[in-house]
Amino acid sequence: MLNFDYYNPTQIVFGQGSIARLDSLVPADARVLVLYGGGSAERNGTLAQVDAALGQRTVQRFGGIEPNPSYETLMEAVALIRREKLDFLLAVGGGSVIDGTKFVAAAVDYPRDPWHILESFGSEITRALPFGSVLTLPATGSEMNNGSVISRKSIQAKLPFFSPHVFPRFSVLDPVTTFTLPPRQIANGVVDAFVHVIEQYLTYPVNAPVQDRYAEGLLQTLVEIGPLALATPQDYEVRANLMWAATQALNGLIGAGVPQDWATHMIGHELTVLHGLDHAQTLAVVLPAMLDLRREAKKAKLLQYAARVWNITEGSDDARIDAAIARTRAFFEALGVKTRLSGYGIGADSIPRIVSQLEAHGMTALGERQDMGLDLSRRVLEASL
Repeated sequence: MLNFDYYNPTQIVFGQGSIARLDSLVPADARVLVLYGGGSAERNGTLAQVDAALGQRTVQRFGGIEPNPSYETLMEAVALIRREKLDFLLAVGGGSVIDGTKFVAAAVDYPRDPWHILESFGSEITRALPFGSVLTLPATGSEMNNGSVISRKSIQAKLPFFSPHVFPRFSVLDPVTTFTLPPRQIANGVVDAFVHVIEQYLTYPVNAPVQDRYAEGLLQTLVEIGPLALATPQDYEVRANLMWAATQALNGLIGAGVPQDWATHMIGHELTVLHGLDHAQTLAVVLPAMLDLRREAKKAKLLQYAARVWNITEGSDDARIDAAIARTRAFFEALGVKTRLSGYGIGADSIPRIVSQLEAHGMTALGERQDMGLDLSRRVLEASL
């Protein structure tokens, strides 16, 4: 086990009816900005519950945060906060809304052009407005971590940032808020959480059995409940376990002290910004090819993954690895998430542009050993066709 520090100050308030707890979670004298995405939070009654819980506080709303939150939209929220002197943020939505709220919280008093937050990956953030979240879409784990990914349409860039100043103060997780989500969003959430675990687990052994078993348990849980979440959309127990698994997948604990990859995510970001694919769709496309082409570097963990997650124990090493990758692809496809670029109308002629974007954004040494260059990224994309 490697040495590590683990810090996570986010309070989780979980369960049916938990939105009412906002009254005790948000300071009584707070001037609140509620940030949300499209109209689903309004249509399903979540915003009404939030309004009721906030009571007589000064509350304003800011809607329209995109599935891949854009810098341009978020800067409008920053201007509103500055103008109205608001001092507490509440994100109501999925990972994109929470990611966007993190950026807004850091940008309000940032001393430079706020895009520098992304260019410096958050390294120069010294403070942020306090904020909480009401999660309505289990997927990204943003409700319990200090990371965010923001897009800037004008320059076709999608970059992450991290800071201890942007942990949510609290996150309210009521599984009932997920009952009316479209199947596509639930399937995407399962894939997103699954790949988050993979990026922290499927690297190389470091004698970390607790982290390994924890990660494997999350993967097995997602394999089990993913199809059920689609088949029984109003099953509270299934949705509760999906919501909790997605939070655990990226709250920092399974990745503490172990090597992490994230190459699949970095390539996926470029597919989203250039071709408009859902984040989870890009992960489902890239991951199988990534595992296949990096099978030697990941061999020990791939064999462990095959045995412990998919119960594949017979055959040669290569045969077991092939079977594990095939089962992974089949799992994504069974959820309705395509795993080939061609399934989204993207051909080989798009690959040079994607690779150029990786180079422009400094993504030239990816992977758990930072030894994955642009040539291997190109080969991964070619194998994803």
